[in-house]
Amino acid sequence: MIRHLVALRFKPETSAETKQAIYDDLAALDARIDGILDFQSRANVSVEDHVVRGFRDLFWFDFRDLGVRDTYLVDEVHQSIGGRIVAECEGGVDGVFVIDMEM
Repeated sequence: MIRHLVALRFKPETSAETKQAIYDDLAALDARIDGILDFQSRANVSVEDHVVRGFRDLFWFDFRDLGVRDTYLVDEVHQSIGGRIVAECEGGVDGVFVIDMEM
């Protein structure tokens, strides 16, 4: 299994409703891409502000394997949602941090 973890540094003006709409659209990808095992989104509640660097929101997908992850990466709907994420993050793509790990 592959966990695809994404930490986000949203702009201060990004509303909770905008964030939730993004997460809802990401969650809906499981109906489109076979092999998505789970999707979760959470707030980063760490008190270590000096190392958090503004990355206060995160989500992750659990994929059956690397092939599913690769399908997700090139999926046109995912790429469209990714564009919306980048537009809402401080510094654009610099406000997005991705980790993929084998579980």
